[in-house]
Amino acid sequence: MKIHIATDHAGMELSGFLVDSLTELGHEVVDHGPKVYDALDDYPGFCIQAALAVAKDRVSGEEALGIVLGGSGNGEQMAANKVKGIRAALIWNPETAELARDHNDANVAAIGARQHDNIEVLELIKIFITQPFSNDERHLRRIGKLMQFENTGEVTY
Repeated sequence: MKIHIATDHAGMELSGFLVDSLTELGHEVVDHGPKVYDALDDYPGFCIQAALAVAKDRVSGEEALGIVLGGSGNGEQMAANKVKGIRAALIWNPETAELARDHNDANVAAIGARQHDNIEVLELIKIFITQPFSNDERHLRRIGKLMQFENTGEVTY
């Protein structure tokens, strides 16, 4: 699977660890930066680029997911979710990693690098990338409503 990853300065060490670990597991990992540490960097550009790449790959039929990292993961999730077609979920334990995929067909995982150690994050990512979407009708319906709003601005209940 292709995995797009981006971070801010708070997640740089974790990002490097994940790039190496996921590559060793046989995944094609694309690092969207940053490439050098800068305590004053701005995460939106990096995270948006990773999310754009996930969306582009998925539209073309390629199996791809994304990972965005920051101190808490919250801002990075918000940035990724600005990209059309992206459903980024903040994951912090095995259940949220599983449910993000199973119920929400999330295609980007957001994680707080200051909240977990490297091994814990790798385990969360393994769950996220191996958990399939359930295709349950109720979840399809709800995702459809999100997509409808994203495409038209129309809210349905």
